[in-house]
Amino acid sequence: QVQLVESGGGLVQAGGSLRLSCAASRSISSTDGMGWYRQAPGKQRELVAAITSGGSRNYADSVKGRFTISRDNAKNTVYLQMNSLKPEDTAVYYCNLHTYFGDYWGQGTQVTVSS
Repeated sequence: QVQLVESGGGLVQAGGSLRLSCAASRSISSTDGMGWYRQAPGKQRELVAAITSGGSRNYADSVKGRFTISRDNAKNTVYLQMNSLKPEDTAVYYCNLHTYFGDYWGQGTQVTVSS
């Protein structure tokens, strides 16, 4: 079992930035994929960004050009740099680790963007 510990959420004004971090309790395999999801009240969870073991990245259309996902396998950590934040980015953000053996999730961290 792998545990994911998230940090970096909080309250910011529109136009501000936040950097989310997710540290895994065990080594990240070169074959593992990682991603960030978010869920706003009354809405379904959606994929925000994902990064493969090879470094390719995918983003939701709503965050392209503003968010950047990256990973540091040496530190067993994935990051989400969020710039130019908008009120519609307000949600609980979840870290995801996709492995050959299954999926693992972080506890979720609240991101609130005020107008």
